[in-house]
Amino acid sequence: MGTGRTENKAPITRPKKSIGERTRRIKTQKKRLIALGLDEAKVSKLDTKKIRALLRKPAALKSA
Repeated sequence: MGTGRTENKAPITRPKKSIGERTRRIKTQKKRLIALGLDEAKVSKLDTKKIRALLRKPAALKSA
Protein backbone atom coordinates (compact mmCIF):
# COMPACT_ATOMS: atom_id res chain seq x y z
CA MET A 1 0.00 0.00 0.00
CA GLY A 2 1.32 3.43 -0.96
CA THR A 3 1.33 6.56 1.17
CA GLY A 4 -0.98 8.37 -1.22
CA ARG A 5 -1.25 11.96 -2.36
CA THR A 6 -2.48 13.41 0.93
CA GLU A 7 0.83 12.83 2.69
CA ASN A 8 3.02 13.97 -0.22
CA LYS A 9 1.43 17.27 -1.17
CA ALA A 10 2.32 20.54 0.54
CA PRO A 11 -0.21 21.75 3.15
CA ILE A 12 -2.20 24.61 1.68
CA THR A 13 -4.42 26.51 4.08
CA ARG A 14 -6.61 29.52 3.65
CA PRO A 15 -5.17 32.81 4.92
CA LYS A 16 -6.41 33.81 8.35
CA LYS A 17 -8.51 36.91 8.77
CA SER A 18 -6.60 39.59 10.65
CA ILE A 19 -8.06 41.94 13.24
CA GLY A 20 -6.60 44.95 11.45
CA GLU A 21 -8.38 44.08 8.21
CA ARG A 22 -11.64 43.57 10.09
CA THR A 23 -11.46 46.99 11.74
CA ARG A 24 -10.58 48.58 8.39
CA ARG A 25 -13.65 46.99 6.78
CA ILE A 26 -15.93 48.14 9.60
CA LYS A 27 -14.50 51.66 9.39
CA THR A 28 -15.14 51.93 5.65
CA GLN A 29 -18.64 50.48 6.04
CA LYS A 30 -19.45 53.11 8.67
CA LYS A 31 -18.21 55.83 6.31
CA ARG A 32 -20.50 54.46 3.60
CA LEU A 33 -23.51 54.62 5.92
CA ILE A 34 -22.70 58.23 6.85
CA ALA A 35 -22.38 59.09 3.16
CA LEU A 36 -25.82 57.55 2.57
CA GLY A 37 -27.30 60.01 5.05
CA LEU A 38 -27.36 58.30 8.44
CA ASP A 39 -26.44 60.32 11.52
CA GLU A 40 -22.85 59.80 12.66
CA ALA A 41 -23.92 59.36 16.31
CA LYS A 42 -26.37 56.62 15.35
CA VAL A 43 -23.81 54.84 13.16
CA SER A 44 -21.23 54.78 15.95
CA LYS A 45 -23.69 52.90 18.22
CA LEU A 46 -24.52 50.18 15.65
CA ASP A 47 -23.02 46.71 15.91
CA THR A 48 -21.38 45.02 12.93
CA LYS A 49 -24.34 42.78 12.07
CA LYS A 50 -26.68 45.78 11.89
CA ILE A 51 -24.17 47.76 9.78
CA ARG A 52 -23.94 44.96 7.22
CA ALA A 53 -27.70 44.53 7.18
CA LEU A 54 -28.20 48.24 6.43
CA LEU A 55 -25.62 48.20 3.64
CA ARG A 56 -27.34 45.30 1.87
CA LYS A 57 -30.16 47.61 0.74
CA PRO A 58 -28.77 51.14 0.40
CA ALA A 59 -31.76 52.29 -1.67
CA ALA A 60 -34.00 51.83 1.38
CA LEU A 61 -31.73 54.18 3.36
CA LYS A 62 -31.92 56.93 0.76
CA SER A 63 -35.71 56.83 0.62
CA ALA A 64 -36.11 56.89 4.41
